[in-house]
Amino acid sequence: MKKRLMARSVDTRERLLNAAESLLAERGIEATSMRAITSLARVNLAAVNYHFGSKEGLIVAVYARRLGPVNKERLALLAAAEGAGAKPVLNDVLRSYVAPVMHLIHDASRGGEVFMRLLGRSLYEPGDYLGQLFRDEVEPVLNTFTAALHRCLPQLSSEELFWRMHFGGGALAYTLAQIHRLEMLSKGACDPKDVEGVISRLVDFVAAGMQTGGQQVRTKKK
Repeated sequence: MKKRLMARSVDTRERLLNAAESLLAERGIEATSMRAITSLARVNLAAVNYHFGSKEGLIVAVYARRLGPVNKERLALLAAAEGAGAKPVLNDVLRSYVAPVMHLIHDASRGGEVFMRLLGRSLYEPGDYLGQLFRDEVEPVLNTFTAALHRCLPQLSSEELFWRMHFGGGALAYTLAQIHRLEMLSKGACDPKDVEGVISRLVDFVAAGMQTGGQQVRTKKK
């Protein structure tokens, strides 16, 4: 009896996560009501409060379900890249960050296509719904990779490194969110399904930007 109740509870939680992920990817956070989520999941509102505490808690859990394993893989790949103890290779560090999430969005068994659309939506969401997610899932991993990039590029100041990370992150985010458009724009010349090719091109592109030039930039005089 106890095992059946536990299994039912897990099933309810998964149905809520699947329903929320699907609707959030389709409509966005602001336009997705709790009523719509519970209706699609065939559960009552009390189930949301029981499993997640609130709509925000459910939203964070939707992202964390996919990003948690991705971030674990990122850290494992980074540890392997730095395992020899020598100065890490920039391309290897970047690949450790890029490859896991790129593999995810091409993996239908892990909900990759839906999550890709969800990531695209999240770029334009107002408010701070994902603040907790950033603090819990993203920031610790970014801190680890920032330290690794500092070791790769010791000639860059912290300010310059963060600018270049920001631009590189933008390239990754746009690729994740809009890669499906590339085949049409290129009239079939580019194959977005060539995952390893996408990863290699993106890593090479970002690495070139990270390493280019010096630190002297034009700034507005105060």
